[in-house]
Amino acid sequence: FPEPTLSAATFILSMSSSSTSKTTAKATDNNNSLVSLDISKKCKLVLASQSPRRVEILNMIGLMNQFRAQPSPFDEDEIRDELKKQVNPPEYTRIMAERKAQALPLAGGCQEEMESSLPVIVIGSDTIVDLDGTILEKPRSEEEAVVMLRKLSGRKHQVHTGVALYSSINQFQDPVSSFTETAQVEFAELSEADIAAYVASGEPMDKAGSYGIQGIGGQFVKGITGDFFAVMGFPMHRFSWELARILNE
Repeated sequence: FPEPTLSAATFILSMSSSSTSKTTAKATDNNNSLVSLDISKKCKLVLASQSPRRVEILNMIGLMNQFRAQPSPFDEDEIRDELKKQVNPPEYTRIMAERKAQALPLAGGCQEEMESSLPVIVIGSDTIVDLDGTILEKPRSEEEAVVMLRKLSGRKHQVHTGVALYSSINQFQDPVSSFTETAQVEFAELSEADIAAYVASGEPMDKAGSYGIQGIGGQFVKGITGDFFAVMGFPMHRFSWELARILNE
């Protein structure tokens, strides 16, 4: 497939008008989840990420050895700042998920799967923390992680995880499913000693908002409303239903 030729500015403007979710139908009454489907006979799956958390969740769903994980070649830095100015946080993370997913096959990253007679589905995902409309992504330094954790201390925030699925059926031109799942998280009051020790553990450094709910950082979470797995980095329920819908069409 050819490399995309849109400039970053043109791309952002074209994507800004998209809705938070492009999914137009719900799962059918039969095979609502992936539990009753034999994925290996339906499609070839590629996860455009090497996030250990997303790989773990896909394995938990029952997809172990039924997908391949490969990092997306998409450079988020090219559009991150401009995109934040033009869309709200839920739209931002959905668009990022779309770009991550689409960039992989367009750059020739799915040639192995394309040799099969089965359709190829590429999965992209992106997670951000939203504190009163301000997007908190992965910290760039320990000092930035400390600042983020101080801001989150004793407050409620939202975690948005965008997911996008692209298919070879339409040459990966448009997502066959694209959505954002949101959960609300309440943090306990954190002491400076808590923050310093947590940052020193190294866990915050590769996580949006500088914490991981599935790890040491889970101690800071007083409560959650919504999908735990969306906070962890990949909404298991919604993804399962969406993929089942696509495979049943």
